[in-house]
Amino acid sequence: MNPVRLKSSFIYLANAVNDLRGNWSVLAVVLAPLLLAAALCLLPDALNLQYHLATTFEPGSQNISYTQVESVDAPAKTAPLQEPQPFSPWVTKALHVIFGLVTLLVTLITLCSLKRIQAGIREPSIVGEAIEVYRRSIPLAPGFIWVTILQLLAPAAGLFLFQETSNFMPGSVGVWAYIALVLMIMLGALIYAWLYFAQFALIFDGKHSWHALLFSRDLMRKRFFKVATRIVVFLAVWSGYNTWAAGAFVVVSLLFGPVGVVTGFLGTSIFLVGLAEIGVNFATTAFLVAAGLRLYQDLREPREAERVDSAPQSAMQATAQLPRVAL
Repeated sequence: MNPVRLKSSFIYLANAVNDLRGNWSVLAVVLAPLLLAAALCLLPDALNLQYHLATTFEPGSQNISYTQVESVDAPAKTAPLQEPQPFSPWVTKALHVIFGLVTLLVTLITLCSLKRIQAGIREPSIVGEAIEVYRRSIPLAPGFIWVTILQLLAPAAGLFLFQETSNFMPGSVGVWAYIALVLMIMLGALIYAWLYFAQFALIFDGKHSWHALLFSRDLMRKRFFKVATRIVVFLAVWSGYNTWAAGAFVVVSLLFGPVGVVTGFLGTSIFLVGLAEIGVNFATTAFLVAAGLRLYQDLREPREAERVDSAPQSAMQATAQLPRVAL
């Protein structure tokens, strides 16, 4: 197999910008339904917060008075029951699960869009292109979710086991518990890096279930640290953009929050701020996926070249005319 010549991490990021530069309008229309669905999943939280603030700071609800101290032997009074909120906790938790699923599908939609962009296939209208991307993505969604579950199974299981066992550890082994946590996180990060390209293998090479995981492992073999370094840079840039965006939206919330409380539109303000923050997150996710796709294709290229070289040049030689034999 020919050696893989990997480019710098920032070259991959620059190529990702070039891939998305002329297709932001298409990608925005494609991701718009997921963006709206994700924001609506968080709307009940905003309405619950608005209701809580409205009932807490309602005129006459807060007062200061002096009460006589009861005797020590008197039974303690039970705390008053909390007033029911517009949306119960099980509704908000279910919507949080749907929010995570929608966020996961952003990667699938972006990969399907990039596949059509690289193939030079595009519908005449932007809406038609978005419909075609979803038509291609829906059959792949179950396999994509299953591959993602397998990809995150080992890191998630490790963290879950550590949290469960740490509850039974005595305080004297606290240092060892932290060391075990660090080792568990490192192991989960290594496994995640090995299986990072499983989703790409599903969309671009048709590898399903465990075959996608094994294909990603084969791509990382003998060049793990070189590839893992680039993946870390990608994730660092992605998290950096999202952190700055989250900080900016917190400042905006502090500025417009009091206005929303006074006008009674606090829920609307939180919804709009959340919509903008989710939009930035989806845009940076598409940027991360595009950079990862460039790296994946560079890793896959020697395997494709080897497969082409090993294929027979022709299935059968053309039938030649037999020479004449003198009798």
